[in-house]
Amino acid sequence: MERIILFDGVCNFCDGAVQFIIKRDPKAHFSFASLQSKPGQNLLIKWELPTDTFNSMVYVKENRVYMKSTAALKIARELKGFWPLLYVLILIPKPIRDIAYDLIAKNRYKWFGQKDECMVPSPDVRKRFLS
Repeated sequence: MERIILFDGVCNFCDGAVQFIIKRDPKAHFSFASLQSKPGQNLLIKWELPTDTFNSMVYVKENRVYMKSTAALKIARELKGFWPLLYVLILIPKPIRDIAYDLIAKNRYKWFGQKDECMVPSPDVRKRFLS
């Protein structure tokens, strides 16, 4: 089953989110790609999404594309621990959920900073990143 997470590769918050997901996905269900990377750009084109705006995590499961708070909740639903319980928030209408998501997305560089280079993952984690 295909589960791909596209994320902003220069955002410290986004990188932290990827690390968070990896730690709570011991069976390695998720694959990852930076939105700015060639694989990420190719997938954005495939799904007819903007290739120059990186203000949302994109989650693809079984050829269905999810963005913003819906993506975050769908991902949380598949993590180990109590994180799947957060999925109950899906009952809140999407426009209301996305207000909080958009606030964080708009301020993520200011609040969490940016990185000049990507992390170098261990070989077992590296194979989870699309190339």
